[in-house]
Amino acid sequence: MANDDDDLVVKDANGTRLNNGDSVTLIKDLKVKGSGGVTLKRGTLIKNIRLTYDEAEIECNADKVKGLVLRTEFVRKA
Repeated sequence: MANDDDDLVVKDANGTRLNNGDSVTLIKDLKVKGSGGVTLKRGTLIKNIRLTYDEAEIECNADKVKGLVLRTEFVRKA
């Protein structure tokens, strides 16, 4: 399990490689399902992301939402 990060290449919307602990910025307003109507605005900075086993998704915590899973097509590296 130590080398799983080397095998999985996760890229943002611009094609830049993402790593655990990186910061990303949203490129689109996103409505968060199950959060009671919270919308994350474009330009929101998300710090300290965690990679998942799916190259199209990352886990993170936003100011308003904890335990959030975002699609990499909606973020770019900050």
